Amino acid sequence: MTDRPSLHNKTVPEFSAAMTSGKTFNLADYRGRNLVLYFYPKDNTPGCTTEGMQFRDLHPEFQQHNTDVFGISRDSVKSHESFKGKLGMPFELISDPDETLCNMFDVMKMKNMYGKQVRGVERSTFVIDGTGKVVKEWRGVKVPAHVDDVLAFIKTIA
Repeated sequence: MTDRPSLHNKTVPEFSAAMTSGKTFNLADYRGRNLVLYFYPKDNTPGCTTEGMQFRDLHPEFQQHNTDVFGISRDSVKSHESFKGKLGMPFELISDPDETLCNMFDVMKMKNMYGKQVRGVERSTFVIDGTGKVVKEWRGVKVPAHVDDVLAFIKTIA
């Protein structure tokens, strides 16, 4: 575990970023709705594929609870378009190649990959309420049952 400061109850600064479907994400556009922002390491990898499919499968329930879901990684919009299409995701993926959002949410960390230290995205999920405040965060996420946990939390605030 790291000694990262919690973002709980902090207001997220306004930001915009490129996302799939030729759109631009603007935080202000989602005032009055809950947001799930899930950060994941890389398109088309096993854990990220499983997590994306779970958010896809439960997406109608998130929508029923006034909640929009967005996946975020450092991959390009082009990579995201392919990944989204392959999995049939009904939500947009945000591209963060310069790590602006990764740094804003403090999700970059050193990881061991095949015996080497590499800098990468720590799988993390944040729930932002309709006022723009972080109301829940999960860091170092393990994929099994995680999306169910996120939905259960959403049901308590919707």
